[in-house]
Amino acid sequence: MIKKKQVLKNKEKIVRSVNNNIRSSVRKLNPILKDIVGKKVDTAIRDLEFSEKRISKDIKKTISSAVANAENNFQYDIDKLIVKEAYCGKKIIMKRFRPRAKGRAAPILKPYSSVTIILSEIKKMESHGTKS
Repeated sequence: MIKKKQVLKNKEKIVRSVNNNIRSSVRKLNPILKDIVGKKVDTAIRDLEFSEKRISKDIKKTISSAVANAENNFQYDIDKLIVKEAYCGKKIIMKRFRPRAKGRAAPILKPYSSVTIILSEIKKMESHGTKS
């Protein structure tokens, strides 16, 4: 067990940021998160800036938090960071009821989600041939 922990410590440090209790469903978050995976951080933030989705502002905050974590905790270069993983999970669902005709009630479900964003640093591949 101890050796496994030491191996994990020697590996690449994980930079992540978790935003709990975002007031949106997983179904609405997933397409946005899939769009930013694999992009450079500045490109991902720019794409979210011009997105028309309401929830993209909260995702942008989470990415900015992860960038700050990378810079302060691990001294990573911001220009070399990419979004390695971005996923979301279900949280609580607030249940409300709406009055309907003939004394009935219709449920309203207000789901919450948690967003996790994991960043990593780009490894520079050294090319053998140089262009002038």
